[in-house]
Formats: sequence, structure tokens, C-alpha cells
Amino acid sequence: MWIPETKLEAKMVEAMQRREAEGCTIKSFNSLILKFPKIDENLRKCKDIFEEFDEDSNDTIDQEELRKCFQKLGISFTEEDINDLFEACDINDDMVINFNEFIVLLCIVYLLKDDPASLHAKSRMGLPNLEATFETLVDAFVFLDKNKDGYVSKNETVQAINESGERSSGRIAMKRFEEMDWDKNGTVNFKEFLFAFTRWVGIDDDNEGIDDDKEDDEEEDED
Repeated sequence: MWIPETKLEAKMVEAMQRREAEGCTIKSFNSLILKFPKIDENLRKCKDIFEEFDEDSNDTIDQEELRKCFQKLGISFTEEDINDLFEACDINDDMVINFNEFIVLLCIVYLLKDDPASLHAKSRMGLPNLEATFETLVDAFVFLDKNKDGYVSKNETVQAINESGERSSGRIAMKRFEEMDWDKNGTVNFKEFLFAFTRWVGIDDDNEGIDDDKEDDEEEDED
């Protein structure tokens, strides 16, 4: 059992385990890849929300702007929760949230609000068109987390991607896991997964990971 490093991580693990108990609609990693273009399109719609709350138009959101964002969206988090969330999503420690980090932050908020005591709060997020996309991202993590402990291991990633039956799936699985496991501790939490996923689907026009896999497949075919 991996011990959560922060209170926020512990909350994410608990929320994910509740979600995992409901089952998963994703049946293969390939079926998830087919959803990438639509997920990319929907996540880019967060840009309007991001720009609305970026009051000084500097392409980042600071903590005060984030508090106002939460108030406008009807998200009732404590001051401690907001600070923890901001710190967790400020991946480059520059004291502001950029667009990619904002997407991750909103999806974590969506997961944490998936609590039996606050289900009614989901509809108050003001993001009805994005909820289906956030739900797909949660479902994708559920699909990878085979033992339902709230974390994804290297073996689970290999198992999930090997189910595709492709010859190069093992190598792709290792690459995917390395992209997710940012802190190199051997497990991936939901936050790490989300940051990797935004790159996979092409946010910021960064399709490097997907293109590399295509090149790997072509090389494999040539062999």
C-alpha cells in the first residue's frame, strides 16, 4: 500500500476508490485513444473559462483569481483545500496556474466533488459541457487501476495496454508509464495521470508522445 504524501492526495485516492467501486465503461486503451480528438476539443473549451478569470490577462491565474473562479463556479472549498489544490497543480512552482495546470485543477475538483454528501454540487460547477469529458478522464484512470487502490503501477499500465494485442504494446506501455510517473516513485496518482493525459491529447499542440508511438509502430513493422 502506498501512503499518500499530502491530504489532497489522500482525498483524491478516497474519491477515486469510490468511483472505482462503480465500475468502468472503457474496455481497452485503444478505445480510449479513439476519444483523444474529442477530449482535446472539449478541454480546449476550458480556455474561455480560463481567460474569464485571468483578470490581468497574463495567461496565468494566481491564487486570488482562483478564489474568485471558485466563487463564480459555486465550488465550496475551504481555504486550506484551495491552497493545497493550487500548490499541487502549480507543477513548475512559479506561484501561478497556466492553462494546462488549470485543466488538471478543474478535473481534480470534479473528482473530489464526486462525494455522496455533495453530489448536488456538481451541477453548480457551471461546466455542464465539460463534465462528460472529466468523467471520461476519471474513467480512463479507473480502467488503468486494475487493483482499485487509487494508484496506477507499472504492471497495471503494461496489463492495460497489452490488452490491445499489438506487438509493440509492451514498449508503448513502458513509455506511457514513464510519462505519467513524474516523481519516479513507481506509482501514478490521478494528478500525475492528468498532466500526462493533457500532453497525450495534444493540448498546447504537443503531440510528441503520440507521434513517437506511431514511429515506434512503423519501426516495428519494418523489422
